[in-house]
Amino acid sequence: MNLSEVNWDYNAAGSWPLQIKIIIILLICIVIAGGGVYQFTMPQIAAKEVLEKEELTLRDDFIDKQKKAVNLPAYEKQFKKIEALLDEMVKQMPSEAEVAGLLRKISKKAKESGLEIRLFETEAPERKDFYYELPSKIEVLGNYEDLGLFVSSLSTLDRIVTVHDVMIISPGKEKAKEDPRLEMKAIVRTYNEASEEDDDPEEATTGG
Repeated sequence: MNLSEVNWDYNAAGSWPLQIKIIIILLICIVIAGGGVYQFTMPQIAAKEVLEKEELTLRDDFIDKQKKAVNLPAYEKQFKKIEALLDEMVKQMPSEAEVAGLLRKISKKAKESGLEIRLFETEAPERKDFYYELPSKIEVLGNYEDLGLFVSSLSTLDRIVTVHDVMIISPGKEKAKEDPRLEMKAIVRTYNEASEEDDDPEEATTGG
């Protein structure tokens, strides 16, 4: 078949050779099929991929929730332990009336450890979530063993007392000849439970 002899005019398509007609029909079918795939099948494939991803997400979410449900009794038991520990810590916080006595006990511990108190100054309370931090600046003089004894003795108090920002300063050579003791500066903190009366009335009103 000589293609140059074929009349390619569309109006003369009826006279085209059978082979050419078959090829053109096949091409038309391929184009139609391709258009159908692009128009209908591709969106369905994309939607299927989205659903598959959602399925994986939901499956992972289900597995995670299932694990939490299985471990719920253990979580509840752990939560009760934390609550009990928190209650115990709150009980170890001094009341407002006990704070002054506690500060005297800290001062007494320093003297019993053989330290000379150069400064013991209380600072303004700092409000936290449900309690106040009550910081005090302290500066003492003593040898290394006495300083360690004092810090460790604070843990024996019946109320919570913590030591922060500890700085130990050794005297210079000249000064050490007169007084070889070390100087310790620190912040001693105790804690006091905040009562509902301590809340800002305006904040409580707007919050309600």
